[in-house]
Amino acid sequence: MPRYAALLEQFHIVRGHSCALVQNLSDADATVQSMDDASPAKWHLAHTSWFFETFLLRDHASDYRLFDPTYPYLFNSYYEAEGERHARPERGLLTRPSLQDVLQYRTHVDAAMTEAMDGFPEHLLDLVELGLHHEQQHQELLLTDILHLFSRNPLKPAYSALAPVRSVEPRPMQWVEGNVGIHRIGHEGADFCFDCEGPRHDALLHPHALANRPVTNGEWLAFIEDGGYRDARHWLSDGWAWVQNQAIEAPLYWNHASDLDWAEFGLAGNRTLDPLAPVKHISLYEADAYATWAGARLPTEAEWEVAANDGLTDSGEVWEWTGSAYRPYPGFKPAAGAVGEYNGKFMSGQFVLKGGSTATSPGHIRPSYRNFFYPHQRWQFTGLRLAKDL
Repeated sequence: MPRYAALLEQFHIVRGHSCALVQNLSDADATVQSMDDASPAKWHLAHTSWFFETFLLRDHASDYRLFDPTYPYLFNSYYEAEGERHARPERGLLTRPSLQDVLQYRTHVDAAMTEAMDGFPEHLLDLVELGLHHEQQHQELLLTDILHLFSRNPLKPAYSALAPVRSVEPRPMQWVEGNVGIHRIGHEGADFCFDCEGPRHDALLHPHALANRPVTNGEWLAFIEDGGYRDARHWLSDGWAWVQNQAIEAPLYWNHASDLDWAEFGLAGNRTLDPLAPVKHISLYEADAYATWAGARLPTEAEWEVAANDGLTDSGEVWEWTGSAYRPYPGFKPAAGAVGEYNGKFMSGQFVLKGGSTATSPGHIRPSYRNFFYPHQRWQFTGLRLAKDL
């Protein structure tokens, strides 16, 4: 099958999945923005269409006409090279266009892409592939943003009627000795990767061990009951200030179902806390404090990746915080043009997460993948795995 045909098939799968995610949302559900870090579902649907329109159709498809000349201003995210844009904190004020209008926009873009792709040269097909992975990232963001939005509703509505699967008994926490010496990290091979996953390079690993699994809710409860959120000795200075200023006392979506029992709000609604499930929706500050309380530390990005490459750990239930700053690898150069703003300009003040979550596209779960967030952010499916020096 020619590359364009395979990409076109994948294009329709990915684009169709985005629409399926909002199938049961009302126009109001898809419009409201619950905080500055989140975006409305409607905006995610439009922005991912803007990406294909802006970087592929506008300049490379003959006779293409913009669906609406105001949309480039409304749905640009952060691409300075593409000009002025609507302020991010005000995306939830866009009561117009409606969800139906945005879905029609997607249909317009999809039809044009279907017609144009067989004439795209290789470098444009590369952009198509980037656009598909970009949309899959926004699918996960759409779910996490809807979860945050619904959590602010006193009715605690469920996004999905499907009950979460009860976790199986986790393996006993064990330490797995990691490899030492010089090892190669970063993406290898011809399969797709984001630019920040390379270049492949050497990393020096000192004697260390990693836990064989992420920390569970039950184990986190012990931290809470031991006064972990009230003891400054466990916390980084910025983290302690954050805990006090925000009155943090538990992971983001934990709440009291009764005077004694904890519950956790999720996409399936408010449920009794599962002590066997990996803890999630924690900040780097919380992850670091727990590790300190447990007499351990967070793994480095290189330790985590080498262990995953060697099959020493499992992953995929929660994004796992590392203690590594999100910075460029040696020799990293952003792509030319506006798409070069995709990753490189965010390499400041954020930390790397590895693995993937239950909301992550399977194609994004690989050892070299570098997710990144600011240390206070926790509305994503973020957890932790312990590490220690040997």
